[in-house]
Amino acid sequence: MTVVERVLAVIEAHRGDRGALLPILHGIQAEFGYVDQSVIPLVAKELNLSRADVHGVVTFYSDFRSEPAGRVTVQLCRAEACQAVGSERLVTHAETAYGVKVGQTSTDGTVTLTQVFCLGNCALGPAAQVNGRLHGRLDPTRLDGLINAEAEMR
Repeated sequence: MTVVERVLAVIEAHRGDRGALLPILHGIQAEFGYVDQSVIPLVAKELNLSRADVHGVVTFYSDFRSEPAGRVTVQLCRAEACQAVGSERLVTHAETAYGVKVGQTSTDGTVTLTQVFCLGNCALGPAAQVNGRLHGRLDPTRLDGLINAEAEMR
């Protein structure tokens, strides 16, 4: 199946959904791991939307990626409650240890580091999601252990 055929299959699976754009974009990301800019014109055409509308949704929501993620995705909480208990120290550590800035993927494709502004785990901050699993009371050593364990599994 070509990329276009795969995208069209996702679109067809959600075309009848109310507010179909978000389910379609989530479906595309599930299928490919990200929403490539090259599929935006196709999605726009099929839904009778402008490319700017589709692009705006992809870039507005932090859950959508426009390039492939690393094998380990790390979402560090930077909300006030987590900041009060050391999340900025975790951000600095992760950027240094993995050679990436927030919003980037390491050159070896191992780690994608992102930020969120609340994971709903305020009582157990600093918090992060590592490959979709929520963790609290993190320090640099524990964060490294989680990342390394995930990297070895993949």
